[in-house]
Amino acid sequence: QLQLVESGGGLVRPGGSLRLSCSVSGFTLDYYAIGWFRQAPGKEREGVSCISSSRGTTNYADSVKGRFAISRDNAKNTVYLQMNSLKPEDTAVYYCGVRVSYASTCLLPNNYLSWGQGTQVTVSS
Repeated sequence: QLQLVESGGGLVRPGGSLRLSCSVSGFTLDYYAIGWFRQAPGKEREGVSCISSSRGTTNYADSVKGRFAISRDNAKNTVYLQMNSLKPEDTAVYYCGVRVSYASTCLLPNNYLSWGQGTQVTVSS
């Protein structure tokens, strides 16, 4: 059973930073790609970033390029999302999902096998 658990969300002021973690169990992270998505109230789920299983190929939404960085530690079965220079519009519930293979379309929610329960990120002064 593919299980993912997000953590690290919270309340932060504009310009601040947070690091989200996606801890996985029930499968070996080495062979799967992971994506981070977010969903704000009244909006559709939006792809934020994704990372491949092996070479660490990454992709980012234009809205977060240069501010967010995705990384993985396969030994710890964990994927991270470092978020810097946060803006109020980054406020959302952040989810991680797992898919079999990386693709240039990994910022779309299609073909993801399982999702975590989400962690709330609120950017406000």
